[in-house]
Amino acid sequence: MELDIWEFIIKIGAAAFSGALMGLEREYKGKPAGLKTYSLVALGAATYITISLLFETSESTDMTRIVGQVVVGVGFLGAGVILHNKNNTMVRGLATSATIWCSAAAGCLAGFGLYLPLLAFTIFVILINLIFGYFNGKFKDESNNNE
Repeated sequence: MELDIWEFIIKIGAAAFSGALMGLEREYKGKPAGLKTYSLVALGAATYITISLLFETSESTDMTRIVGQVVVGVGFLGAGVILHNKNNTMVRGLATSATIWCSAAAGCLAGFGLYLPLLAFTIFVILINLIFGYFNGKFKDESNNNE
């Protein structure tokens, strides 16, 4: 059971960079979680995956359980970002929570050394937040103008 330090640094570096890109978009929009949160979530997920890979040849290790536990743990983090206003039916923070969840997925990809899928995934998350965020703002503006 040995971990190559340079491979580990590349994995966590890729994870932190991906998380930072996602966090940069959220930071730019003034959302409650930003660069640091997304980078740390991705970094942590990559580290847990990398640790689990040390035991992949062990017969008693189920790799899917590690990924599942990362997902469950990050679910609690994401839930803390979601706010519900009791005066109306508005729920805020769902996209931020979903993006935190995605940053954990990015960390898992990096932890497994899947760098091209990580790049594609990161681009998709950012584009979805930018494009759909733009349209979401347009729809809100139109509904406010019609009232």
